[in-house]
Amino acid sequence: MPLVAHNELPTFSRLRARGHEVLSLQRAQEQDIRELHIGFLNMMPDAALTATEQQFIRLVGGCNKIAQFYVYPFSIPELNRGAQAREHIDKYYFEFADLADAGLDALIITGTNISNPSLDEEPFWEPLIEIVKWAESNVASILCSCLATHALVKHLHGVDRKPLPQKQWGVYSHRIKQPEHPLMSDINTRFDAPHSRYNAVTSSQLEAAGLTVLVESAEVGVHLAVSQDQFRKVYFQGHPEYDAVSLLKEYKREVSRYLKGELEAAPPYPENYFSADAAEIATKFVERCEKALRDEADLPEFPELELAQLVDNTWTDTGKAIVNNWLGLVYQLTNHERKLQFMPDVDPDDPLQLNTTIPHR
Repeated sequence: MPLVAHNELPTFSRLRARGHEVLSLQRAQEQDIRELHIGFLNMMPDAALTATEQQFIRLVGGCNKIAQFYVYPFSIPELNRGAQAREHIDKYYFEFADLADAGLDALIITGTNISNPSLDEEPFWEPLIEIVKWAESNVASILCSCLATHALVKHLHGVDRKPLPQKQWGVYSHRIKQPEHPLMSDINTRFDAPHSRYNAVTSSQLEAAGLTVLVESAEVGVHLAVSQDQFRKVYFQGHPEYDAVSLLKEYKREVSRYLKGELEAAPPYPENYFSADAAEIATKFVERCEKALRDEADLPEFPELELAQLVDNTWTDTGKAIVNNWLGLVYQLTNHERKLQFMPDVDPDDPLQLNTTIPHR
């Protein structure tokens, strides 16, 4: 079943307006259908807070009809926030303590910006690790995105990410390394996925720590890996949640930094993302801006709408399919555990008995 709009979070209304199936809480409660309760720890900076929230909730809601999905966004108070983002969080987000008391079936953790040489020096480190420790014993699986992956493999396995010579961003081709893994069920053996980062953990680092690399790119390395227990921790280094224009907006921010003097040179384009026409438009825009700066004239407007018509999304369907497989595994495990709780006489090794219907959570 679809997402459930269980509070007034604007993302639910925006997704419904764009054609996604989103049930009202009243309608959901009228249906006798299993629920999955997903915590969403959004650590993204203010500029990307609501966009990332919508991207991940859309990924969950775009999955199959195994259950009604309740997604509970929350954040960490130690993250530096401006007034607008703080108001959004205070009004629409949940408190972790309340979610821990109520219980969750799974947890998604985003990345964030950093300002210290080591992740364990960041102000979010201790509260993040406390949440992870709780989740290890209380949810079926934790799914991590980008920097969250780097943080968890450091905490759990002592794996330190390695700085890259330059920012690695763009859309890259990947191949599945472990096609028999259940997360890879019905996934194309080769597919695209976006990356955007300054640091990386390598397949050799992860495999030395006992993790399994499921998907890798010859150009940019690991996209997806899992813990030794196959899916209790899912580590994305790429960004399956990105919109078609996410890298475009990131490029716009980088160009703005250059024009403000924060970068010494104009940023390169995201790799394998701009068409030849888009690259030409972007190049001419930067040239016009450089001339305006020399002439002390007003800067032209960034051609975002024009460029948006020239970029393609070649990854969302695969991202949805992988998340769909993940939620299916979460459903199976939580269903198994709940049956043992509600039906103590069930033989846990008898699949016929474990397929018996049980009460809702």
